[in-house]
Amino acid sequence: MKLAFNTWVYSSFPVWVPAYPLDETIRRIAAIGYDGIEIGAAAPHAYPDHLSAERRREIRSVLESSGIALASMLPAPGGGPGFNVASPIAEERADAIRQYKKVTELCAEWGGKTVLYVAGWQIFGTTREDAFAFSRDALAEIADHAATLSVTMAIEPTSADSNLIDSCDDVIALMRAVDKPNIGAMFDTYHTLYRNEVPTDYVHRLGKDLVHLHLADVNRDPPQHGPVDYAGLVAALKANDFAGYLTMEIGFNRRGVDPDQFARRAYDYIKPML
Repeated sequence: MKLAFNTWVYSSFPVWVPAYPLDETIRRIAAIGYDGIEIGAAAPHAYPDHLSAERRREIRSVLESSGIALASMLPAPGGGPGFNVASPIAEERADAIRQYKKVTELCAEWGGKTVLYVAGWQIFGTTREDAFAFSRDALAEIADHAATLSVTMAIEPTSADSNLIDSCDDVIALMRAVDKPNIGAMFDTYHTLYRNEVPTDYVHRLGKDLVHLHLADVNRDPPQHGPVDYAGLVAALKANDFAGYLTMEIGFNRRGVDPDQFARRAYDYIKPML
């Protein structure tokens, strides 16, 4: 297992500040000791359409010189364009699929192998069956494109933010509905807290399909003082031979945080368990 840190708290998504350039963010996270970085595909960091070929080369160089790997990338759903793969609006779904393809291409260009799939949300007036079908079809198309780049799509249940893929059962159902070799699963302890679920249940149920993990405590605080049994979680991951990244996705839900302090606190608490 390796440790990674998500860039949201250093960027402008979804809260505008604090915000730092991506190259500065990479150097800070690497200096703390993380093995990998999870880069969010949003401005000012990695919105694909905002990155020239030269800037892409610069970021790849910073990653390499900092000795930190690109653990994963993830889109920035919501906001103006929506990027809801379960939207009843065909044009929005098509735009979301194009965006995912751009993110997988950027991920591969920077040496990454995993892109997270946020399965969208059900809009009033759309049946759950239709929303699920929209998301299923979008994932199938995105995964086919990702396969040409040797990128795995990791489905994330996002119960605190959405209403479509909420639980472990939902993730398994979507994986089975698409059934492609480069589709796996992940989960976030913040979302299991929202559902009052036991995180280790996800580990045991998903087994070899579990390819990625987010760690976050209550209110997106660094792991330690909340109800999650992180020692038990790490033990369950070891028992299931998990060899992916444990990624801290913390602090980004509000202003008034020190990103470096959060990154260091999380690292210092989890690293000894590994």
